[in-house]
Amino acid sequence: YFKRLNLKVTATLAANLHEPEMAVMVERTKLKSTFSSAINQRADELERIARDILNHPESGYREIRTGKLVADWFRENSFEVQTGVAKTGVVSTLDTGKLGPHIAVMGELDSLIVPGHYHADSETNAAHACGHHAQIGSMLTVAAGLTKAAVTEGLVGKVSFMATPAEEYIELEYRESLLENDEIEFFGGKQELIKLGFFDDIDIAMLTHTGGETAGTLGVGGSNNGMIGKTVQYIGKAAHAGGSPHLGVNALNAAHLGLAAVHAQRETFKDTDTVRVHPIITKGGAAVNSVPADVRIETYVRASNVPAILNTSEKIDRAFRAGALATGAEVRITTNPGYLPSKYSEPLTEIYRHNAGSLIGDDNVIELQHSTGCTDMGDVSQIVPTIQPTANATSGNGHGVDYVVENYDLAVIKAGKAMGMTVIDLLADGGKKGQRIAGAFSAPMTINEYLSRMRAFRSDVTYSE
Repeated sequence: YFKRLNLKVTATLAANLHEPEMAVMVERTKLKSTFSSAINQRADELERIARDILNHPESGYREIRTGKLVADWFRENSFEVQTGVAKTGVVSTLDTGKLGPHIAVMGELDSLIVPGHYHADSETNAAHACGHHAQIGSMLTVAAGLTKAAVTEGLVGKVSFMATPAEEYIELEYRESLLENDEIEFFGGKQELIKLGFFDDIDIAMLTHTGGETAGTLGVGGSNNGMIGKTVQYIGKAAHAGGSPHLGVNALNAAHLGLAAVHAQRETFKDTDTVRVHPIITKGGAAVNSVPADVRIETYVRASNVPAILNTSEKIDRAFRAGALATGAEVRITTNPGYLPSKYSEPLTEIYRHNAGSLIGDDNVIELQHSTGCTDMGDVSQIVPTIQPTANATSGNGHGVDYVVENYDLAVIKAGKAMGMTVIDLLADGGKKGQRIAGAFSAPMTINEYLSRMRAFRSDVTYSE
């Protein structure tokens, strides 16, 4: 295929480009061909690693085994490795030794908690019901192709491979305990990496997620909601539920009223803001014969823009306070920074689109729409030009018991090739394309502004009568 591509490119360029331009394009095609061949020789190994991670899922900030597996692979392939980054993350950087752009290629280490999933851990119920194991596989695919000296000799700059923890914003009480112990500040792994300085000299970032849209395609573009996370604790008074309930204050009744008040807000949400609020009760009381005195709720407040997130957050706090006021309970509402809305780079998307099309055909590269789901790639997209394409290689419903990767060639190998070929475009020819993308990017905020914005989301208030 690449021989045919090389002949086609050479003929086309000869007819339309000046000789120096043609030489650059031909050289870039050769680099991509060598890169792809190197990956083909290791495709089984790369898929095996992804499946290994699938069969040993770990949730956010607990990815000890997964992080070690990734770190060991980088060491075995002669990469320098940093471990324990943001508690469980791994960062490995390939430096060409030549000045140029610095690109982050990322994958996510963590799983969800999905009881009943076919690949769920029997003790923890952790399961890769979002395909993060394939993300790590595609990230390692890029690295595997770049181990070839014949490829890196034609590039400038650096590529940092970031295996990031805790993208799934779950187990909020656990993460609050990590915050209280000064082990983390933010609940999302990429946020921690930003705070720790790992993005201070990054110019461009990319990650490929799995998806369930048209099977066999790669998706580009799109956007995502942002969100904040809340934990709510209703504090009542215990009493005998049968003998003297009148002496108690029922925190569960307070929670029910608070949840009803949340539902009463839904008609006030503007459709264009794509607001989503979806609370769960994580603790409903201590014993059936005691008036519940400690009831806890976790919820997100999602929306497509920060003003809508803040406006909705105020409404949700009022609703939860109403439940406490009606019953005489206290309510503690803790709000933590979640993820910012994403906006992916159009110029970077176009470079990726071309490479994806060369692998699977232009007709199989589809345009993504706005997603009401959230990701901390949104945070990255606020400070550097970013893309998060999807490899539509799954069946079932995302985050559900039936969500599985069916096509590992697409989700791991071709997804990695498309990213790696994009890296080559950005760093070949003295890094001119990478410099152009980075130089033209107007960041919505600096890193310091980003950190200030995120910290401003945090609050912890207890309301009583």
